[in-house]
Amino acid sequence: MINMIVVAIAPSLALILYIYQKDRYDREPPLLLFFLFIFGIFIALPVYYVEKFLASLYYNIFYHAYIVAGFTEESFKYAVVRRYAYSNKHYDEKLDGIIYCVFVSLGFATAENVLYVINGDINYLYTGITRALFAVPAHMLFAITMGYYLSIAKFSKRRVVSIGCSVKSLLVPILLHGTYDYILFLRQYGVFPIFILFVVYLWRINLKRLNEYVRESREDA
Repeated sequence: MINMIVVAIAPSLALILYIYQKDRYDREPPLLLFFLFIFGIFIALPVYYVEKFLASLYYNIFYHAYIVAGFTEESFKYAVVRRYAYSNKHYDEKLDGIIYCVFVSLGFATAENVLYVINGDINYLYTGITRALFAVPAHMLFAITMGYYLSIAKFSKRRVVSIGCSVKSLLVPILLHGTYDYILFLRQYGVFPIFILFVVYLWRINLKRLNEYVRESREDA
């Protein structure tokens, strides 16, 4: 059991360390980040029940990918950040939005991963490795997108831009998450190259967004 837990939480902890070291010029309070991570873990339970309810209403791959999974999970993450971080006095630069969203998202991914790995039984190592390579990083990448647009919404002096990016900070992660799951739900070997290309796209565009805000943080330091 201990081995399973280690396999489940290690990917999230590694990504947390990665994203935390990016925030080297104006670090966020560790206690705030800790609580955001914990809130991310806590929302896993209500997310589970909401997804279970929505899945019972109708089954369709598109519906399950974009509504049951994408909409539900990203909405809960978004709600936590808006409620507990958006108006926080420490949210004083664009990079902070990405940091906050990633910590909440990886908290959720940790709880989700524990459930998947434990339920994987004797195949827990295979489950843990595959999710470490794809699912857990995907949650981080969706969160980077969310934080990227959320920060534009917060700091833009133009109301129309602020409103537009506030909508995009939730809508775009839902679409990315839904597309990711939709390709997987097809369960066809022929779409695997498309899945890999999509994952590469997610990494490329989100590392670009992350590095853009890291540069701004460095210049403002």
